[in-house]
Amino acid sequence: MKPLIKIDSDESLRKGLAKASEIISKGGVVAFPTESFYGLGVDATNPHAITRLFQIKKRDPDLPILILIASLQELPRYVSSIPLQAKRLGEKFWPGGLTIIFRASPILPSVLTAGKEKVGIRISSHPLVNSLVSVLDVPVTGTSANISGSPPCIKPDQVVKYLGGDVDLVLDGGTTQGKDASTIIDVTSDPPIIVRVGIVRPEEIIKSGIYKTLVNPF
Repeated sequence: MKPLIKIDSDESLRKGLAKASEIISKGGVVAFPTESFYGLGVDATNPHAITRLFQIKKRDPDLPILILIASLQELPRYVSSIPLQAKRLGEKFWPGGLTIIFRASPILPSVLTAGKEKVGIRISSHPLVNSLVSVLDVPVTGTSANISGSPPCIKPDQVVKYLGGDVDLVLDGGTTQGKDASTIIDVTSDPPIIVRVGIVRPEEIIKSGIYKTLVNPF
C-alpha cells in the first residue's frame, strides 16, 4: 500500500506537507482533501505528471483539468488576461468553492488545458490543501480522486481502495463534506457562462453585483 499520512497535529502536518511537496516536485501524485471531495494533485506545469494523472483516472484527454493556486497574487502567472470583473469575483469568492475559467498562460502545458487555451483556477478554502499549494512554487491540479465517471472519494480509505496502487501519497484529512463540487464559471465569454453549478450558487454571484447577467443553461 502507498504511504498515507494522517494529519492530526502540527508535527504530522509539517511532515505531511514536506513529503507531499517532495513527491509533487519529482513528478508524483498526491491525494488530499478539499472543501468538497478528495483531489489528486500533480505539478500543473509538468506535462509528464499530468499525462500520468490522465492515465490513473482513465480520463478523456479532451477534458481539461483545473488547477489550484495559493493566492490571488499568483493569478497573473497562469492566465493571459484578467478581466476586472473576474478579479473582483476572485476577491469575493476565493478561497472557496468557485472555479473560474480564464485564458491560459503559455506557461501551462497544452495537455493540462486539452489544447483549449483556457484553464480553470481556484483557491481552495480547505486549510490542508491550501497549505500544500502555499509551500510549492507551482500550482497543483485539483481534479477529483476517482476513476472518471465513478463517484468521487470523500474518505482517505476510499482513495486507497480505488487508487492506492497509483497514488504516491494520501494526506488523510478526515472525511470531506462531499455534497457539491465547485461551481465553474467561464469568464472568457461576455456574459460569463455557468459551466457547472456547485457550492457557489449562480444567484450568489448575481447578488454580489459583480455581474448583472450570467448564461446559466441549468
